[in-house]
Amino acid sequence: MFRAFTIPICVFLWEFAYCCEVPSQTAVGGTHAVRGTICPGDVIFEETFDTFDLRKWSHEITLTGGGNWEFEYYTNNRTNSFVDKGYLHLRPTFLADEVGEAFLSSGTLDVNGGAPADQCTNAMSYGCLRAGTLSNIINPIKSARIRTVESFYFKYGRVEINAKVPSGDWLWPAIWMLPRYNQYGSWPASGEIDILESRGNKNLVLNGVNIGTEQVSSTLHWGPNYYYNRYQQTHFEKNSAQGYDTDFHKYQVEWTPDNIAFSVDGVEIGNVKPEDNFWNYGNLQNSNLDNPWKAGSKMAPFDQEFYLIINLAVGGVNFFDDQATNPGGKPWSNTSPTSAADFWNGKNQWGPTWNTQDGSSDLIVDYVKVFAI
Repeated sequence: MFRAFTIPICVFLWEFAYCCEVPSQTAVGGTHAVRGTICPGDVIFEETFDTFDLRKWSHEITLTGGGNWEFEYYTNNRTNSFVDKGYLHLRPTFLADEVGEAFLSSGTLDVNGGAPADQCTNAMSYGCLRAGTLSNIINPIKSARIRTVESFYFKYGRVEINAKVPSGDWLWPAIWMLPRYNQYGSWPASGEIDILESRGNKNLVLNGVNIGTEQVSSTLHWGPNYYYNRYQQTHFEKNSAQGYDTDFHKYQVEWTPDNIAFSVDGVEIGNVKPEDNFWNYGNLQNSNLDNPWKAGSKMAPFDQEFYLIINLAVGGVNFFDDQATNPGGKPWSNTSPTSAADFWNGKNQWGPTWNTQDGSSDLIVDYVKVFAI
């Protein structure tokens, strides 16, 4: 039988040569990117959290609310982000415990730091300076969001994260990726890859389905602008009656020049494979808009380098549906101009569901691994 002959791709090291039978399709960059030849299957990034390496993971410092008017203040503080016994913990705490209740509605919080590591990272929506009023209080929850924006970014590969999501009403953990350079324009034109999202409510139900801790989801965000975000076509959910907050699970994405597939514990939950390009995949060819991806490949905008993000958000005005039912109700409406104050005033409802003493309200990550393809 005829067998095609392939010329191996080699790099010559001291005393031996390391060869790939097939060249990798993965590209990497950043201060902690691997050097030299990359073969399919090689680990190109691994974090087991034996220590908290802040050369790899930089903190976001902002009050911006993630573009969703969320209720958290992201900061660099070992109460809110720390490593313990080989696990990363992202933990929510009350800002009022540090500055007093009155500060939320009468104080001014300036998160512009002098040192490079303390600088505000996002000024959008008053993200660097907030003055509290009775109707628009300062973000009442402290939390953390870390990223590899400078240290590691890649194009095409397989990501696996072993993590345990938190329980606690209105907690919103996420592990995801954003483009390093926004080649095709501002969000969502350059894409977003959400590997894991969940809601911390134990008994949050919408249309008879538990959308709280019994559900996890993966999503691609993409579109020529905010109003034409086609994420509904690339959103996938998986439910388990045991709840994803009771144990660790593996969240995976395989990203190739032909498709993006999401899996939970090795079981595929969604596979996006555009036949020709995402413009047609989103039925955008009949719009009057210009195609921002026309110079890209069939996977554009998902043909550029992306970096990793891990965060624990709280609330906001779109992720928690007003129509969902929850024991004790939902203390704010997504259309309320005082949503953060309404949320905080309802802490007697949701506060008892948070448990930071035993870590059950922490987003806990065991490891993050990225493999070449």
